[in-house]
Amino acid sequence: MNDNVLEQYKNKIRNFYDENKVMPTYSEMMKLFDLKSKNAIFKLVKRLVDADYAEKDSSGRLVPTQKLLGGIKILGAVEAGFPTPAEEDIAESMSLDTYLIPNREATFMLRVSGESMIDAGIQPGDMVIVERRTDARDGDIVVAFIDGGYTVKFLRKRNGKIWLDPANESFEPIVPQEGDELHIMAVVKAVIRKY
Repeated sequence: MNDNVLEQYKNKIRNFYDENKVMPTYSEMMKLFDLKSKNAIFKLVKRLVDADYAEKDSSGRLVPTQKLLGGIKILGAVEAGFPTPAEEDIAESMSLDTYLIPNREATFMLRVSGESMIDAGIQPGDMVIVERRTDARDGDIVVAFIDGGYTVKFLRKRNGKIWLDPANESFEPIVPQEGDELHIMAVVKAVIRKY
């Protein structure tokens, strides 16, 4: 397989990933590339891994690398205060996946409803990227299970007590009562909002 053919396969895989948000399975690659042999797919996957377009996670699934996904150019900084002269300086480029998702296997997204976290910049309709973890520090924004439901709040720990704080003064803190079970399910890593 020459480099031009590998480039064509890479582009088809990137397009598949952009549409489906997952890498194609070996069977899907057979259809995608019109190949009849699983052996040909194994060889292709090896070439993709060797070329750093993909890697295998701990369960053996194929995941994209930053090289496959490409990146968005970082042109510098912009002042949020008083205007400064604009300078376009291509410092680097980055993949948003790589930037936002350090632990891919434990990461997922949730759509937010409700207004209890608006003062923390989390609005109804926003997507939060969360990392599945049961350990969280005081002040982390967490997804917690309490009273038979899930909620997003600040985790507070003081003097051996744990509670959940909203970021909207119209809402009260959630303090577990005797017999209540409070389980930390995940820690919020990022908020995504489209304008």
